[in-house]
Amino acid sequence: MMKNFTMQKETSLLPIIDIENLGLDAGGHLLVKHGLLSVPPGGELCVVGSSAGWDAQLSAWCRNQGHPIRLSEQDGRTIAHVTRGTAQAGRWRGAMHTGQADAKLAGAVAEQAQASWGLAARGATVEAGSPAMHFRLDQKIEVWADSATNLYAQAVAAQWNPDEAIDWNTPFDLPDVVEDAVVQVLTYMIENEEAALIVPARFLGQLHPHFREVQAVLAIQVADEARHIEVFTRRVRLKGREPALSTAGGQISLKTLLDEPDFSVAGFLLSVLGEGTFVSLLNFLHAHAPDPVTRQIARLAARDEARHVAFGMAHLMSRIKQEPEFLTRLANAVQSRNDALSGTSGLNEEVFDALILLAAGEFTPLAIAAGYVRVQQLMLDMAEGRQARLEKLGFAREAAQRLSSLHTRNFM
Repeated sequence: MMKNFTMQKETSLLPIIDIENLGLDAGGHLLVKHGLLSVPPGGELCVVGSSAGWDAQLSAWCRNQGHPIRLSEQDGRTIAHVTRGTAQAGRWRGAMHTGQADAKLAGAVAEQAQASWGLAARGATVEAGSPAMHFRLDQKIEVWADSATNLYAQAVAAQWNPDEAIDWNTPFDLPDVVEDAVVQVLTYMIENEEAALIVPARFLGQLHPHFREVQAVLAIQVADEARHIEVFTRRVRLKGREPALSTAGGQISLKTLLDEPDFSVAGFLLSVLGEGTFVSLLNFLHAHAPDPVTRQIARLAARDEARHVAFGMAHLMSRIKQEPEFLTRLANAVQSRNDALSGTSGLNEEVFDALILLAAGEFTPLAIAAGYVRVQQLMLDMAEGRQARLEKLGFAREAAQRLSSLHTRNFM
C-alpha cells in the first residue's frame, strides 16, 4: 500500500509502501517492484513491513536487483530506504523489437526474421543475449500470404469430427467387384494424402515462428490430411477389407514431392497442381461413389483440399508479384519432374479401371462405356482446372496448357 510518510529530520515527503506481514519470499517483492516504478532511477522509495526478517529479505532482494538500500529506525520501527537502480533499465538496453502482432499493420511482419528473435512472439521485445535459433525459412517472400490469417480462421471453423460428420452405420451392400474398386481408389488416395501431410509437416520445423500465420495454416493442413488418412482407411476397413495395391510408379511420383527443398516450388507442385487435381477427383467420387459413406467422405475432404489449394495460390501470387521471374523457376520444376517420371507408368491401371467401374455404376458393356467416357471427362476437367490456376498465377495461355499437360499422370 503506497503512503506518504514524513521522515524525521527531513522536510521532504517520500513515497512509502507497507508490505505488512507479507514476506519477500511470499510475493512481497511484487509490491516493492511496483512501488519502484513510481520513482525515477536514482529516486528513493521507503518500505516498511511487519513479517519476521522482512528487512533482511528485502536487503538480499535489492542487492540481487541492483537497487541500493539502507536501513534506519524511527519510532522503534525499521524503515528501508530503497534507491531505484539502473540495472533493470540497463538489462533491456540493446533489446530487439520484433515487429507487431497484428499482421495487417504496415511493417508488422519483417522481410527477414532474425535468428536472435528465437521463439519470441511477434511484437515482443527480446532481451539482448538471447540464444540465436536458425530457421531456414526466415524470408517473408519465401513463405508469406496475406490471406493466411483468414484461411486459418476458415479452417478452424470448418473442422469436422469423423465420428459425427460421417454416418458410418448407414446400411449398404455392394457387389464384391464394386467394393474392391472403392478400396483400390481409397488405397491410392491414402498414400497421396501421406505425401500431402509430410510435405507441410517437413517445412513446419524449418519455418521461423515470426511467420506464425503461415505456421498455423501448415499445422492445420497437417491435421486435415491426418483426418483424411483416417477416414479413407476406416472406409477401406468398413466391410472387412485390407488396403489394396500400391505401385512403384505412384511411389516414385510422390517421392519427387518429398524431395523438393524449396517451400514455394513444393507448394506449387503439391497444392496448386496436385491437390487442385485431387479436388476434381474428390468431386468425381462425391458424384459417382456407389455408397453414401464414400460420398460423405469425398465431400468433406474436397472442402479441406480446396483451402490447401487456396493457400498455395495466395502464397505464389504474392511471391510472383514481387518476383515475376519466379514463374520461370516454376515452369522448370514442372518440366524437371516430368523428365524424372518419364520412365514410370503413371496412374496405375487398377485405379484407372476402378474409377471407370465406379462411374459406370454397374458391370454391363453399356454402363462401362459410359463410365469410361466419364473418366475421360474427369481427366479433361483436371487438365482445364490446372490450366486455369496456372493462368491465374501469370502464365500465358499456351504455356499454362503445356505445363498442365506435363503434370504427373499420378494426379498428385
